[in-house]
Amino acid sequence: MGTQRDRVLAACLAQPEAAEGYPFGDEAAVFTVCGKMFALVALGGPVGSVSLKCDPELAVVLREQHPGVTAGYHLNKRHWNTVVLDDAVADDELVEWLDRSYDLVVRGLPKADRQRLAAG
Repeated sequence: MGTQRDRVLAACLAQPEAAEGYPFGDEAAVFTVCGKMFALVALGGPVGSVSLKCDPELAVVLREQHPGVTAGYHLNKRHWNTVVLDDAVADDELVEWLDRSYDLVVRGLPKADRQRLAAG
C-alpha cells in the first residue's frame, strides 16, 4: 500500500486533468489543474508533507485540531495548510482535504475551464 506520501501522490494524480511538475526542483512535486496549483508534496525526508489550499476559517480550525497541520510553508499562510504525512491524519480525511483544495482552485478557474472539467 506504500507510505502515506505515496497514497497522497496517487490521490493528487487521480484528480481530473491533474498535472504533476517540479518547478521548485526534485524535492517538491507540484500538482496543478489548468496551470493552477492545488497541492505541493515535499519529497525529501522520511515522511514528507503536503500543502493544500484551504478556506481561511477552516484552515485555522484544522491547525487547532491537528498538531501535524501548520500554516502553509512558503505559501500564503491564510489560504494554505501544510500537513505532515506521518499517518497522524487518516487517509480518508486527508483525501477529503485534497478534494477541497482541488475544488477551491477549480472554482477560481475561468468558466470555460470549469465547464470542461464538470463535463469530465
